[in-house]
Amino acid sequence: MASMRQLLPFLIAGSCLQTVNAQQLPQFSQYNSLDYLYDPAVAGSRPWFEVRSAHRNQWVGIQDAPRTFLLTTTTPVAANMGLGGYIFTDHVGPSRRTGVQFSYAYHLRINEQIKLGMGLSFGLLQFLIDGSKIQMHDADDPLMDDQLRGALMPDATFGLYLYHDQWWFGAAAPQLMRNKVKFFDTNDPTNSLLAAHYYAMGGYRLALGEQFKLEPSFLVKYVDPVPPKVDLTATVRYRDMIWLGATYRTEDALAFNVGYWMKNTFQFGYSYDLTTTGLRNYTTGTHEVMLAITFGKEPRSTAP
Repeated sequence: MASMRQLLPFLIAGSCLQTVNAQQLPQFSQYNSLDYLYDPAVAGSRPWFEVRSAHRNQWVGIQDAPRTFLLTTTTPVAANMGLGGYIFTDHVGPSRRTGVQFSYAYHLRINEQIKLGMGLSFGLLQFLIDGSKIQMHDADDPLMDDQLRGALMPDATFGLYLYHDQWWFGAAAPQLMRNKVKFFDTNDPTNSLLAAHYYAMGGYRLALGEQFKLEPSFLVKYVDPVPPKVDLTATVRYRDMIWLGATYRTEDALAFNVGYWMKNTFQFGYSYDLTTTGLRNYTTGTHEVMLAITFGKEPRSTAP
């Protein structure tokens, strides 16, 4: 059996991957409701204070499959600024990844109906591997113990967000610092970097009479050299209070979601992913729950 040092790069890779396509950041099917996670320029674009949480239990039925928790908060400041922050934790087998960031956004008025948000966030990323959950054939390996090994490093994200009451488009680049993940002070055998990620998202709100809206949207995630992963979503909203939607994620899954916004204050969203890859023979799917509190100014026609 290979030594702990020989296998450690693969363990680190496993801790960095949220899916099999080398995405190193959390993945959520309800990306429209959790848009601040992908783009810090979203903070302050809506005229109310928001606290959102999400829990994603991926690939139910597969042992040690990813489990992700997210908590975000955003608020407008004055007339043209926004503040926000998030914390997430991502468990995959014996590994855990935790991230926290705080952001500032400035919103520039292009004309009476269009604004451009520019956001920058800074924070920390921590990677942990629990040695007590790893069994090796070579019991004499000096690194084979119950140690909890970790790496802590700074991180930053920059984003742009162009928006109107009827449409929006955002682009962001997280993990700007591209730090190396190091678990040892000396002779570290790993060569894992925080890869450069690129996000683009957008959508349009199309009125269907006075009560309903059709909302097509998309999210593109790109990490070199892997082909881009695209989420294509169609959502139907009733009075900005109830919504039903479906998402196709390329080479991954079909997701179906439902949500309710009670009295413009409490939100609930649920998403179920039906895996379309070979993993469908081993899992019953993925469950994702989103809860939110939104309060402040009277909401406009837009809905998160």
